[in-house]
Amino acid sequence: MSFSPKINPEEVEVLHTAEFNGPVKVVNEVDNIYYEAVNYLNTQKIIGFDTETKPSFTANTKRNSVALLQLAGVERAYIFRLHNTGIPPELAKILSTTKILKVGAAVHDDIKSLQFHTKFIARGFVDLQSIASGWGIMDKSVRKMAAIILGMRVSKSQQLSNWETSELSPAQINYAAIDAWICLKMYLKLLSTPKPDVKNLP
Repeated sequence: MSFSPKINPEEVEVLHTAEFNGPVKVVNEVDNIYYEAVNYLNTQKIIGFDTETKPSFTANTKRNSVALLQLAGVERAYIFRLHNTGIPPELAKILSTTKILKVGAAVHDDIKSLQFHTKFIARGFVDLQSIASGWGIMDKSVRKMAAIILGMRVSKSQQLSNWETSELSPAQINYAAIDAWICLKMYLKLLSTPKPDVKNLP
């Protein structure tokens, strides 16, 4: 099997929408749900990773600090509301260990944003944008990579919503969970697909 190098927006639009059917829990404070999340994530070898930041629509204003950290295994996802929880030591340890791979897209910027909350040494991160070219994939947005690798369309309807709102809507929770989970799914699909002969790539 080989992947298309690129995909156009019209081709993406006709694909089946990506859906995550596992439980998603929002972590609002360092409580039982937080420790449940940490315990679950520590059992995983590979997890999907993403963050969300409240957009700023005014030019020349300081960028908002990262609001959410999403971490997803194959079966379940957790959304940490960082303005409430910060990044406690147990969570920082997950972000610092090489024993758990954290798979995302454009992870460098996400890591820098997280390090404003808590200083930690980022280890064990995989950037899909950096590795996708090894399978001949040239498009680098999550939406296009998901379409090429998984044949799924990732909705971006909530991308510019207010991630600092007092209560996340079901649509926001679903969107945030899918953004992390889809990165894990893409990575697992790539790992199960032999890399093409570089000499034969277009």
